[in-house]
Amino acid sequence: MNFRPCIDIHDGKVKQIVGSSLTDSSAKENFISDKDSVYFANLYKKYDLTGGHIIMLNKAGTPEYALSEKEAKKGLSAFPGGLQIGGGINDKNAKDFIEAGASHVIVTGYIFENKNLSFERMKKLKDAVSKEKIVFDLSCKKVGNKYFVTTDRWQTVTETTMNSGLLCKLDEFCDEYLIHAVDVEGKCNGPEEDIIREIAKYSGNKVTYAGGIHSFDDIESIRKASEGKIDITIGSALDLFGGDLKFEEVLERVK
Repeated sequence: MNFRPCIDIHDGKVKQIVGSSLTDSSAKENFISDKDSVYFANLYKKYDLTGGHIIMLNKAGTPEYALSEKEAKKGLSAFPGGLQIGGGINDKNAKDFIEAGASHVIVTGYIFENKNLSFERMKKLKDAVSKEKIVFDLSCKKVGNKYFVTTDRWQTVTETTMNSGLLCKLDEFCDEYLIHAVDVEGKCNGPEEDIIREIAKYSGNKVTYAGGIHSFDDIESIRKASEGKIDITIGSALDLFGGDLKFEEVLERVK
């Protein structure tokens, strides 16, 4: 298990939000930082925390997205090759973000068409930057007794079931997976244990889980359930973003 740090950017500022609250025009904010992306990128660089991610939370094509993209690229330039980036990525702009310093691009919406996976689009993305530079964000929401992948900044529930079989099916197109449990993201009330157990059945590309982690007991439960295979990211519960978990203590415990 490794700790993967994060930098979430909304309206050009580093924030932590409640994931399920995000819409085109608003978001419920847990924390707004008075520090920029460069500060956090330099901090993660200091501790050699590679594999973290920057997520641009605004809708692509809007003035707010342009502000977030500008801020995100500042962070990438501060820690070249150390951070991944997601939000509005497609086959046309992926290479630009890699050239700006991202180790990987994180992609969700582009690989779906009409709520279904598009293997044609996955192939185009792979051709654009190579499998080794791609992370698929398969963040998911529980509907009934199944989990379904969400897109459009978690607003749209697709027709694709999220399970270990899906990870096996897609791993020829990507290098890693990032999976937010949307229902608990940003709420600091515990991780989504059912999806963690499902992810733990998979052995292949590296997987990072996000959502609800708010205690060291949570971290240990994920370690046990996944036999240490799953990496984790912590947002709102971390003291860097107004929470109670001490950043340096997390680094000591998550090894």
